[in-house]
Amino acid sequence: MFTKVDIFAHIMTPGYTEKYAEYNPDIKKRVEYYTKPVVDLTIREKLMLRYPDVLQVVTMANIPLEKWVPDHTVEMARLGNEELAELVEKRPDLFFGAVAVLPLNDIDAALAEIDYAINKLHLAGVQVQTRIGAEWLASEKYRPILAKMAELDKPIWIHPDNNDLIEPDIGIFSWPFETTHCMLRLVQSGVFNEFPNIKFIVHHAGAMVPFFKERIKYVMSLVPQPFHGIHEHFRKFYVDTAIYGNTDGLMCAYNYYGADRMFFGTDAPLGPRWGMVEDTIRSIERMPIPQEDKEKILRLNAVDLFKNVV
Repeated sequence: MFTKVDIFAHIMTPGYTEKYAEYNPDIKKRVEYYTKPVVDLTIREKLMLRYPDVLQVVTMANIPLEKWVPDHTVEMARLGNEELAELVEKRPDLFFGAVAVLPLNDIDAALAEIDYAINKLHLAGVQVQTRIGAEWLASEKYRPILAKMAELDKPIWIHPDNNDLIEPDIGIFSWPFETTHCMLRLVQSGVFNEFPNIKFIVHHAGAMVPFFKERIKYVMSLVPQPFHGIHEHFRKFYVDTAIYGNTDGLMCAYNYYGADRMFFGTDAPLGPRWGMVEDTIRSIERMPIPQEDKEKILRLNAVDLFKNVV
């Protein structure tokens, strides 16, 4: 019996990986490509068997299609999503669900792929980046995608993208900044007013937001905002626990979001020790919170979120 659901694990399926490298061999230089458990299911299975009570929700590793293979996004998204669906169907002992990849440089095609991925393949939701090229996710251009996901009542996983304006730091600080700024843009766009029940799952425990909650409240009060109390909309995001075993950081997120909006997530098999699965579990177990809240974070919230996946 599984007791934990890793809501944010990464993968590249075989056909998708092969075709991606064919269209753009430069992806072979990316850590997502050359980390063997990301692309090799046999190696991944051996690692996962160390934690037989953990099932993964898999998202395509962060090599955005529109940036690396812009002329092939529609083909690649369809190929990847079909392979993800097949993987979940064949290996329910390893995978709790999968998240669709979209051709985000073609809005009409992205909307069609959402229909196919959610209604035909029964994937759990979609993954998007903080920015698509130079445009933030909150741009009006992508509103149809957000509206579609709100209509379907399916979650949107948000993964940070590299910010070319920041000196390369391999994601140490630039990725939390990217995530936080994406959240700010979404809040200021009024998306939670327009779609009150929209679900965003944010990587890395909500990035900078929980730590800077009072600064956010104060600074936003200094200038006119679209509506009163806008800073409270930061609480409407869902977050994972992928901060490399940092219990203090998890408590910061817990005190801000509460147990109902936190999901066990590890980044596996990327990061130290293939995603720090054990370290992340231990960091949750060390949290001085009720046991029922730990169970929500580790499993129950994911089960509840996925209950309408057919």
